[in-house]
Amino acid sequence: MRFADLIQRQLALFRQDYGDLMDACAAAERAYDRAHRDEAEERYAEYLELVEEGTDVLVEIRDTYAATLEPDAAEEYVQRFDHEVGRRLPRFALGL
Repeated sequence: MRFADLIQRQLALFRQDYGDLMDACAAAERAYDRAHRDEAEERYAEYLELVEEGTDVLVEIRDTYAATLEPDAAEEYVQRFDHEVGRRLPRFALGL
């Protein structure tokens, strides 16, 4: 599959460089799950902010590389990148 190795390496670097963010997302999600009704909305907003931060980083990675490609190849790369994020990092996929 075209771009598979590249995307695998890009996502591995994301996990390495943003491991703390991924841990913070997991902790925020657990805090939301355990929150009482009166604080659940605030906890969920905190979780979404962290997810958005990770999504923004992934979009930057994706778009920076896509900009180096011809339009048809860029479209294919973006589709494959988004698909792999959905498979491997699903919490960040919704905003792609």
